Amino acid sequence: MPEITGQQFIGGARVAAGQSTLASKSAEDNTPYKQDFFEATAEEVTAAARAAHDAFDTFATTDPETRAAFLEACADEIEALGETVIREAMRETALPEKRLTGEVGRTTGQLRLFAKVLRRGDYLGVRIDTATDAAPDLRQIQQAIGPVAVFGASNFPFAFSVAGGDTASAFAAGCPVVVKAHPGHMVTSEMVGTAIEAAVKKSGMPAGTFNMIFGDKVGAQLVKEPAIKAVGFTGSQNGGRALFDMAAAR
Repeated sequence: MPEITGQQFIGGARVAAGQSTLASKSAEDNTPYKQDFFEATAEEVTAAARAAHDAFDTFATTDPETRAAFLEACADEIEALGETVIREAMRETALPEKRLTGEVGRTTGQLRLFAKVLRRGDYLGVRIDTATDAAPDLRQIQQAIGPVAVFGASNFPFAFSVAGGDTASAFAAGCPVVVKAHPGHMVTSEMVGTAIEAAVKKSGMPAGTFNMIFGDKVGAQLVKEPAIKAVGFTGSQNGGRALFDMAAAR
């Protein structure tokens, strides 16, 4: 099992400058995990967004095959966590083993599906309309938008969380991510984050391709960070409405 530190993932490093902490508690008896998690400071939230920004130009211009291999490496590293991550997810969420095992398979399947989409190439949406007497020459192609903030969901600790569909699609498009880990399953999130960071290094992706912060009160600042260009969120209507309003007000 990878060492759990409770620190932020920022620009390929683990950091924790704050004093406020959160506890990962057992869903069944409220027993706290042996390691507390450090709530990200305002400076760390900004640093995570800037790290993603700094990685963007390099990551966005990697070729589709390179990004596809990276997505498959993420899936391989998550699978390598084995039963350990399932047990921690069971402790934190009280969800049954079969449900969580299936969800891990769904998560790695999503990553590999996006790798196939990358190799197919049609995601680029290339369109060329040559000039006519009545219209100019028009050319269109889909491009990566920039760093994406991803909010982990409470009831899907794998498939809608650190390495879920929002992260997988952002990576496939060439967008670095900053994950806001859900406080309900922080040990699980750190384990999956460690797996992604291992894939980043093994695949030669730029530091800052993947970042993750912990905390109850960091989400609003993350959405308002100028470097963040999109947000992936699964959760309550109230939470989604609040994030929508923050994004619209930027």
